[in-house]
Amino acid sequence: MANKSILNKKSMDFLEKYLNNAAPTGYEWDGQKIWMDYLKPYVDEFITDTYGTAVGVINPEAKYKVVIEGHADEISWYVNYISDNGLIYVVRNGGSDHQIAPSKIVNIHTKNGVVKGVFGWPAIHTRDKGKEEAPKPDNIFIDCGCKTKEDVEKLGVHVGCVITYPDEFHVLNGDKFVCRALDNRMGGFMIAEVARLLKEHKKTLPFGLYVVNAVQEEIGLRGAEMITQKIKPNVAIVTDVTHDTTTPMIDKKVQGDLEIGNGPVIAYAPAVQQKLRDLITDTAETKKIPFQRNALSRATGTDTDAFAYSNGGVASALISLPLRYMHTTVEMVHREDVENVIKLIYESLLNIKNGDSFSYFK
Repeated sequence: MANKSILNKKSMDFLEKYLNNAAPTGYEWDGQKIWMDYLKPYVDEFITDTYGTAVGVINPEAKYKVVIEGHADEISWYVNYISDNGLIYVVRNGGSDHQIAPSKIVNIHTKNGVVKGVFGWPAIHTRDKGKEEAPKPDNIFIDCGCKTKEDVEKLGVHVGCVITYPDEFHVLNGDKFVCRALDNRMGGFMIAEVARLLKEHKKTLPFGLYVVNAVQEEIGLRGAEMITQKIKPNVAIVTDVTHDTTTPMIDKKVQGDLEIGNGPVIAYAPAVQQKLRDLITDTAETKKIPFQRNALSRATGTDTDAFAYSNGGVASALISLPLRYMHTTVEMVHREDVENVIKLIYESLLNIKNGDSFSYFK
């Protein structure tokens, strides 16, 4: 499998449909339905929870439980205030970047459907060059073509409506996937592909595999915190995105030296259980899967932390997908990295033994 492309037309059709669907934090359910529909032929059953995390389970009767996990939610905005002249001010739902907002088209999600708007900004001709104001969370605003607050409300827009960007999936130069919400819809896609490969290659695992698409990561790992208590896994392999540091204005001495196209990124951090990480790096070397390393101070900032420190401690590891332009509408990853993350998770699962405690004291 190491030299063969594993993404087929069905995979790519699913990826495009999954990415183009909006799934902001707290509103992930439509995306989860798309994900579960794709995953259904490859798992034995599903688990869901109150807040929308979805889990496909293989071998649900097994006592030893291994999780592979990505998160389903994307960053967004909330309507926070509507001015008398019909302009909408916002607050973040996750780590939305205020600097990219001006001139972006938005979808405001209401009970009546999507209302279109734009993040307005003063024209360059009207700005005082000596006192130019940068975009900030308290000065960016949305114009949906209304003159008054009452006109906005007639459209179904109210405080608390969630706002997303409509930017959709496309491919640059044949091998760069570009879209909003690759962080971390790509994780959900990649773990679904692992389940597909296990089924198609007729692999029998000696443990229960829980393919977890968690909600609410972008506001503090909340979905993972909830579902790990429900599953109570023995092992968790998490996949998320990390920064390509080769583009301008990034300090490699601070962020590390990582590049799209150079392979998955294996994390080194206190939350990463070293024996599990060694199994993954050994697998990559044995199977000749290219990979990079990244050292993380204290927390990983991903759902790895939620799994690792739950249930008295769960052996956890993080395999990241290098990505450019995180938390923008033009997030970019390399197709080969996507395939190699899938391969690395797949091959690592085949090397985990039933009942392995990954103890340092054996």
